[in-house]
Amino acid sequence: MDVPVVTDASRGVQRTYLLLTLLTTLAASFIWGVNTLFLLDAGLSNAEAFAANAFFSLGQVVFEIPTGVVADTRGRRLSFLLGAATLLVSTLLYLFMWQTGAPFLGWAIASVLLGLGFTFFSGATEAWLVDALGATGFSGDLESVFGRAQVVGGTAMLVGSVAGGVVAQLTDLGVPYVLRAAMLGVTLVIAWWAMHDLGFTPERGVTPVTAVRNVLHGAVEGGLRNPPVRWLMLASPFIGGVGFYTFYAFQPYLLELYGDPNAYSIAGLAAAIVAGAQIVGGLIVPWVRRLFTRRTQALIVGSVLNVVLLAVVGAIPSFVLAIVLVSTWAMVFAIEAPIRQAFINGIIPSRQRATVLSFDSLMGSVGGVVIQPALGRTADLFGYPASYLASAAIQAIAVPFALLARRENAASDPITPATAEAAEGRAG
Repeated sequence: MDVPVVTDASRGVQRTYLLLTLLTTLAASFIWGVNTLFLLDAGLSNAEAFAANAFFSLGQVVFEIPTGVVADTRGRRLSFLLGAATLLVSTLLYLFMWQTGAPFLGWAIASVLLGLGFTFFSGATEAWLVDALGATGFSGDLESVFGRAQVVGGTAMLVGSVAGGVVAQLTDLGVPYVLRAAMLGVTLVIAWWAMHDLGFTPERGVTPVTAVRNVLHGAVEGGLRNPPVRWLMLASPFIGGVGFYTFYAFQPYLLELYGDPNAYSIAGLAAAIVAGAQIVGGLIVPWVRRLFTRRTQALIVGSVLNVVLLAVVGAIPSFVLAIVLVSTWAMVFAIEAPIRQAFINGIIPSRQRATVLSFDSLMGSVGGVVIQPALGRTADLFGYPASYLASAAIQAIAVPFALLARRENAASDPITPATAEAAEGRAG
């Protein structure tokens, strides 16, 4: 068996990717522990707060393809820079509306803009990594890179979410948003300096209409008409919608179980728990993958396990048990993510990589548009435990799609190093 090649240039690409992951996650996570509380403090109900999150998802749905076109025709670096700038502006808008008591319409518009910002990131950053690694002679397994990114992202999330919760406790709920805006400014400068398109040449001579048509065609051919990718994409709405709700509802639910609605540091703990689980999940991916012969086997087992975990969270309202169960849920999610990324990247063409990945993200956002407000309304009417039971039922719908992906016997499905690396090399 050939020894995987890791060149100095590919190490530099990985360092840049990990640095950008660190900066973007740290910036975002300053508010993750208090975001739901921030919206409720602004006068929104549970249903309105999660409806605002749904508008965020709607923004992702609307803009995923256009921003994917930007990444695939004008460059992944430009897409990343536009994302950082858009998030900076929309974060400041969120802060302004909180201070002025803006109506729900304002929150809806600002949330759509936040969604736009993240769509510039989604697909583009991952596509930049995979293409740049291919251009610099990397032949190792992608799980190792994505796993390290999970650890870095989890560490940044742990620091940011705890800091955001503590800062909110000591000052007010607006200061974490100031910190986020400042860090996004730093991210913008560093990305401008360190990120350059490698292994990909932007198509600068085509018209916007032609670019959209070409990229959409590639997204359909590489995505929906690619059976193993299609099945995982169709599972994304249920996984993504439930994932968004589970994370953000955990903040007020944990405070409810704790018995103090003003303990913002506990809300920060909720996000920190998920971050810690993400770190552990990223670290143990290389060992977990050895337990399976196919990537889809790991995805199936993880999906079933998460259904059970969410059901128990809803069935047994307990502060300590909720922490343990949601931590485990987050760890399983963190283990699945690199395996899923390696599976999909191994069977999509480089030319449309950013758009296919953006389309996959779009599918998850579609679930967020519908599922988040529905579960938020369930929490308003019946309480958080009932909403977690409903989350488990929705998550269960994703399991059959993973089974269908398994039946396709995709080239990137085997986990044995030789076949996995060969599939990844063909895709690049």
